[in-house]
Parts: sequence; C-alpha cells; structure tokens
Amino acid sequence: MDIKELVKTQREFYQTQYTKDINHRIQTLKALRTWILEHQNRIIEALKKDLNKDAVESYMCEIGLVLSELNYQLKHIKKWSRNKYVWTPISQFYGTSFESYEPYGVTLIMSPWNYPFMLSIEPAVGAIAAGNTVIIKPSAYAPNVSHVIKQMITESCDERYVAVVEGGRAENTELLEQRFDYIFFTGSVNVGKLVMEKASRYLTPVTLELGGKSPCIVDDDKSLKLAAKRIAFGKFLNAGQTCVAPDYLLIKKEYKDMFIQHMKDIIQEFFGDQPLNNSQLVKIINQKHFDRLSHLLENQDIVIGGTGNPETLQIEPTVVDHVDQNNPLMQEEIFGPILPILTYSHIDEAIAFINQREKPLAFYIFSHDKSIQKKLLKHCSFGGGCINDTIIHLATSELGFGGVGNSGMGSYHGKKSFETFSHTRSIVKKATWIDLPMRYYPYNSMKEKLIKMFVK
Repeated sequence: MDIKELVKTQREFYQTQYTKDINHRIQTLKALRTWILEHQNRIIEALKKDLNKDAVESYMCEIGLVLSELNYQLKHIKKWSRNKYVWTPISQFYGTSFESYEPYGVTLIMSPWNYPFMLSIEPAVGAIAAGNTVIIKPSAYAPNVSHVIKQMITESCDERYVAVVEGGRAENTELLEQRFDYIFFTGSVNVGKLVMEKASRYLTPVTLELGGKSPCIVDDDKSLKLAAKRIAFGKFLNAGQTCVAPDYLLIKKEYKDMFIQHMKDIIQEFFGDQPLNNSQLVKIINQKHFDRLSHLLENQDIVIGGTGNPETLQIEPTVVDHVDQNNPLMQEEIFGPILPILTYSHIDEAIAFINQREKPLAFYIFSHDKSIQKKLLKHCSFGGGCINDTIIHLATSELGFGGVGNSGMGSYHGKKSFETFSHTRSIVKKATWIDLPMRYYPYNSMKEKLIKMFVK
C-alpha cells in the first residue's frame, strides 16, 4: 500500500469510530506489550547491530521505558477518558460544565535514530491511548530496529489502525505531503522547522522534540566525585547521542582540576584503560557523524580520551579543556561523547553565558546551595532538567517531557501524552426548566443590575 493510500485507509477507518472505543485502545496497547515481552531479544539484537548497545543499556533506556509507559497508560486510560466536570458560574444557572477529550484523528510519528525503539513507540502509545490512528516513520539510519518495529506492528496491530512506513528521505518527503491531524516529530532543529512548515499548509498541530546545547553547571565541590560520575553517565550514555545529554560543562574555576581528575577515574571505572576495546562502548551511528565529531576534536586541548576508531565508528569518552564561546565545540549541538569544559568565577557569569544562547532542551545544576538552585531556575529557561543529577527526569511517566523555544514545543509522557494527542472540548449543558432572562434583548436597568450582580 502506498503512502497516500495508507493515509486514506486510516482516515476511513478512523471515521468508523472504532478507535474511540476504550476497549479497543486497551486491546491494542496490550497486544503491543505482549509482543515486546515475548520478543525482547529481537529488539536487543537490532539495537546491538545498529548502535552496539549492550543488552542492559537497551532494556534500561529503551525497552523498559516503553513497557513502563505502556503500563502507565493502561492503568490510567479509563480515568483520563472520562468527562472532567468543572464549576459552572451562577450566571449560567442551571447548567453543568465539563471538558471531554476527543482524538485528533490520523497521526504521524516521525522518530530519530539515537533511541530508535523508544522514541518510535512511546509517542505512538500516547496516540493510541488517546484514540487516534497512527503511522510510525522510524529512522532509516537504524535499519535493523526499523525492521523490528515494522514486524511488531504488523504482527500485533491492524494496519488500518497502526502502521509503519520504512525508508529514508523520499518516504519522509511523501509523508509530509499528506494531510495529517497531528504530527509528532523528534529530531534536529532544521528538520523540525521543515516539518512545521509542511504542517502549516493544513494547520496541522505539531509536537516538536528537538535538542540544543544543554548546559551542566557545577557550582560547589560537595559530592564532586559523585557529580562527575552522574555527569559522565549522562554524557557518555549511548556515546553522547542523547538529546538531553549535558552538552557542555560550566564549572567554577577552583573546582575544575579536581573535577577532571575525578572524571578520569570515573571513565576508567566505566570503560577501562582502553575504552575502544570495551564491548559495551556504543558506536557512532554512521560515518558522516563520526567524521563530524572527529573534525570537532581537531586542534583541541584534550585532557581525557580523544581517540577514535574509524573501522568500528567508536570514539573514546573525551573531555576538552580551555574551551571558550568561539570554540567550534560551542557552535552546534555536539551529539557525541565529547564534553567541553568552560569555567566561571561567579554564578552570574554562567547565567549570562547560558542566556545568550538558544533555550536548551535540558539543564543540569550541581549545587547544594538552595539559593543558587533557585537563582538558576528563576533566571534560565529550558525544557526540563535535574538538580544534582542528569537525564533521569525523562525516565518517568509522572513528568511531562518537552522543549521550549528552539529546543521544541509540546510535551509528552504519561498523562501529557494522552493530552497531547487529544483535543479538549469545553461543553456547557443547560437545563430547559428554567431560563434566566437578563441576557436577552431588550436591555433595561433591571437587567443591567442583575448582570452586574452575577457577572463579576
């Protein structure tokens, strides 16, 4: 079935009202959960082939998070789908007011290659829970995972309800020529702008999960070794190919040398003396990105790592010192295992530096001083973040996840996913046994008094 015909088929299926039945939604979500539980090894094998992800990392960062989101949606979907009653003003006596959720219709999920399973299926789970039909477009850069997703959806879902379109740029282009009722995109800022431009022709609402240069601030030396460990985890997980990875470090001058020493010890603890020989070191997705990262390391003051293997497309966890705002590492999102270090003397310098740049997707504060924490939260705008840790804020269905400004728009996870893929309708239901007369023509002084009494 070609893309145009697929969209048409899904629209016709949506109009049968099948997807609006809560039981059908639950049945589909349970079918996905069952498939994942029964075929975890196929997913893990595909992630190993595409990114060299270890089985534990694949479960922790992809499969487990999807199962958690599935279980959360299944637990709450009936409650969320009920009408939400609110207070009715006395001027609208006698009536009841409520909000009801309706699905948008035919939705498109466009996902990236860095967490190819999780970032394809988690948004789709929210779209299904809200009652939409779904077309998933996985990244062609992770072909093995793309094939597994295709197999999963084919074996567990009706194509008229949930479908997968594989392929590359040509398929992306054709999909964006179609009319969807909602588009959910995860990827780069430049492609996100193109998606938004295409969606604007039909006034299609979008969620854009983008990225940017997410700062990490270290403002005291309490638990400095633990800070280094948590920063190393967030930065070097998935070889730094994480949209919420700490992109660069801003650290108080007096703590830098000790931090670098701790970081050396932590990297050795994580990956051994020869990280390139470590079987758990994730690879860079392709030659293009390997070359881009290698070029960024030219003429840098590398204090840890810096070596790459062009045959396996792996790069050692790398730390670069003496970086300033004009350094090539500070001109684009790094999206790799390279941590530039910048220093400051006073927290106001760090705030000014951050606020001169686009709003980041993530923001990390390492400080035990509550006044510093509050000051940074007050003065800096960002999508989400952590205090005294990194990246874990996105690993819960209780918190929405999304960007702001150049790092994206909209949010998802948990109830936010259900709301993202739903249109909220406001409804007032009036009684017919009484009808307050003051709103009707002709107006007079008595009606004016009554209106001013009730509407204020």
